[in-house]
Parts: sequence; structure tokens; C-alpha cells
Amino acid sequence: MKLVELLNKIDVISIIGDNHVEINGIACDSRRVEQGNVFVAQTGTAVDGHTFIAQCVDKGASAIVLEKIEYMPQTAQKGVTYILVKNSDEALGKMAHKWYGEPTKHINLVGVTGTNGKTTTATLLYQLFKALGNKVGLLSTVINYVNDEAVPSTHTTPDALSLNALLARMVEAGCTHAFMEVSSHSIAQERIAGLEFVGALFTNLTRDHLDYHKTFDNYRDTKKMLFDRLPKTAFAITNMDDKNGLVMTQNTQAQVYTYSTRSMADFRGKILEEGFDGMQLRIQSTIGAVNTEVFVSLVGLFNLSNLLLIYGCGVAMGIEPMEVLRILSGLAPVNGRFETIHAPKGWTAIIDYAHTPDAVEKVLQTINEIVAANAHRKATPTQVITVVGTSGNRDKGKRPIMARIAYDLSTHLILTSDNPRDEEPGDILRDMAAGLTNEELHRTLIIEDRASAIKTACALAQDGDIVLVAGKGHEDYQIIKGIKYHFDDHEIVRQCTLFNC
Repeated sequence: MKLVELLNKIDVISIIGDNHVEINGIACDSRRVEQGNVFVAQTGTAVDGHTFIAQCVDKGASAIVLEKIEYMPQTAQKGVTYILVKNSDEALGKMAHKWYGEPTKHINLVGVTGTNGKTTTATLLYQLFKALGNKVGLLSTVINYVNDEAVPSTHTTPDALSLNALLARMVEAGCTHAFMEVSSHSIAQERIAGLEFVGALFTNLTRDHLDYHKTFDNYRDTKKMLFDRLPKTAFAITNMDDKNGLVMTQNTQAQVYTYSTRSMADFRGKILEEGFDGMQLRIQSTIGAVNTEVFVSLVGLFNLSNLLLIYGCGVAMGIEPMEVLRILSGLAPVNGRFETIHAPKGWTAIIDYAHTPDAVEKVLQTINEIVAANAHRKATPTQVITVVGTSGNRDKGKRPIMARIAYDLSTHLILTSDNPRDEEPGDILRDMAAGLTNEELHRTLIIEDRASAIKTACALAQDGDIVLVAGKGHEDYQIIKGIKYHFDDHEIVRQCTLFNC
């Protein structure tokens, strides 16, 4: 492909050299540059790609895309073209999209953004549209799918080159729809630049990733960019129960729909009955004049919100409302999202990815609501035993908040390790413990080893009790001092159900 074709939609400031040179590949990692490639120099948070430009030229790069003028040569260098752009990240996204044949022109791509609920929403949409007979792609935190082919996931949203390569594979495989979790990092770093979305969905917004975005306003405004960039032909569905719901869509050109569990909206829902294995809902919709009941296998008000968003998306994409509800009623919970494991001794473990204060609060509120609704069936009070940790090298401010919430909404609290990464687990636990008084700490167990913490919780549980294991959910690893170790909450809990810990 000619360089000039790759630069077609790029905000170019200046060019030195031949922009009609033939390009045989794009690289943003200097270690992967080959003869005839274009190297895109990005200003990363840890490493600045501009410092590797000379190395890439030596390796035979035909073109260099850069955003720092001080790295722009004064005169043309034989065989190398330099392109100064406004934003290297954006340029990479758009070039990657072009290189892979503009895949989003050939597939109906829907983006899901927000703090919590992205994985559940995207995954169930994938399942919904597959059940309708479509070939479908999924890009999620847990795993990616090219129709039935599983592709391991390393980030909520992959880098621009990997993302477009995956979308191109979906198109090649005949996929007509794709559902994608869109993280705030991917928006800020322009990994989704150049992609064309037919729709965007907003779940909710609570404190998260402030280690990166610094302020909540920055975090919110970054999420909002997904909606700001939608074309007139697209649709946007937003959460009326979240104070930032209408902020997300205030500048969008897209057709806006709303959903709510407590106020007037295009898509509304109410929980009629609820247990740990599912809930009976009333669903109402202005589109199709729907007013009906449906049983689903998911649990909790937060999942009702997710289901309304999924339902709304299906309807917005032209599916008959009752057909959407029929399929939703048969879908199972997503791995590690309010996932229940029943022990022979009569207690129940719930494994959930809750890793923000809001998510922990919602999960525990749901557990307590179900416990209260079923209290008359049990002679002794139900204990809610919570095991929770927070990740290292992430927002430290949320650690004491999560501990505070978990303590207030649990009978017993065990603070433990999650993914400490490069931090000392003990330091993280001290940050969490700072959210509790000395008296409360005397009633709290602090067990650094996560397996031991889970086993202790299960050992404390009696018939009818609930053990919440929060923080990791689907993850089957721990990261300690840069090393990834196998660790699965499910495996530990199941061992406890078999051997009674």
C-alpha cells in the first residue's frame, strides 16, 4: 500500500521525503520494525517511541510518523520519509484501520463503555445475536471471539493494530455484528481512532482509573468522547439512573434512547421477585408498546440495568422486542459476574469481579436484599462473609473506600490480596485498613494469602450463609512482582465445597 493512502485521513502537519513510497507493514514497537515498514513513534507513559527513531531507520523503516517536531530532520534522508502529525496515537489508529481494509465499514460495531457492567453487556449481546442466527464478534476483558473461535484477551480494548487485525478477522469470517468493551484508556490513547460505530452504550460511571485520568471529570469526559464522535446514522443508549447519563449524550449526533429502573425512559424494568438463581422482571418499552414479565438467570438491580441496555440495543438494531426477551430469558450469567457456587453444607459462594467501590456496594446490596427477602425461611440469621482485595499499581484512593463499604454491608470481613503487581501486598492491605476504625479492625480478618483468605471464609460459613469472593471474578491469575501465577477463585471455592475446608 502507498504511504499516501495510509495518510488519507490523518491530520498531517508536514512531510519530508516521498509520500508515494510503498509500505509493507505498520509497527509501533521498534523491536518489531522490518524493512519497508512505517514506524509510528508514540509518546507513551513509560517509554517514548521517538527515542527509537534512529534505530528504526537503521532497521530499514521506509517511513517515520512522529508528533514531536524536535525529532523531525531538517533535510530529507535518502530512502526515508518523515511525517509530522498532530497526534501519533490517532494517526496509528486511523492508519491501522486503513491497512486492514477498513473493517468497520463491513460489520455492525457497537461499543459499550462505563465503569461497571461492560463485560456482562457486551458478552450477553454477543450471545443474543448469535442465538438470532448471526455470525458475531466479541471484544471483551475476559475473552475475544471471532464467531465461535476464542481469542485470548490481554486488555479490555487491544492496541490499535491488534484491534483492527481482529476486526478484519471477524469480517473475513463472515461476522455481521461485533460488540466491544471500550475502556477509558483506549479512548484516551486513541486506540479506537478510525473505527466506525453503529451504536454506543453507556452503563454507569463511578470512581475508577484515577491513577491514570487524575480527576473524575477527566475520566467522565474521556468516556463521553465515544458518544461525541458518533455519526448521525448511529444510535446511543444511556442510563437515566446515572447522573452522568445525559452528560454522555449531550453533544452526540446519534439517535438517543434511554433506560431506567426507576423513572420514565424508553426502556424500563422492575424486579418482581429475586433469588440467588434468578429474578422475575417486568419489562416496559415505548418501542413496540411492550409491557410483559420475564424470568432471567441473572440477579441484582445492576443486572436489571444491564439487561435493559441489552434489550434496548437489540430493539434499536431492529430485532422484535419479544424475540429479544425470549432469548434473554435463556442466557446464563457471565463467568465471574455474580456467579453462584452451592456447597453441600448449604452455604453459597458468590464470585464477582467487583473491583470498584460502587461495584462492591451493588453486589453486597443485592446479596442483603435477597437475604432479607428470604429471612422468614431460616431459623438463624444469615451471615454474609466477604473476601475482598484491591490491585496494586492502581488508584490508591479507592482502597479504604472499598474496605469501608465491605465492612458496613457484611457480617464478617476478610481483607486479602488481589493482584499486588509491583507493590507490597502488606502496603495495599494497610491502605484498605485505613478505611476502618481500630475497633472495626479488631472484628476484621486480614489474611494476605488469597487462597487462605477464601478457605477461611468458607470454613466460617454455615447452612444458609453467603460467601462473597470479590475482586477477581473471571481472572485465573495473580500478578506478583511482575510474575503471573495461576490463581482461580473458582478452584479454591470448589475445593472448599468438596472438602469442607
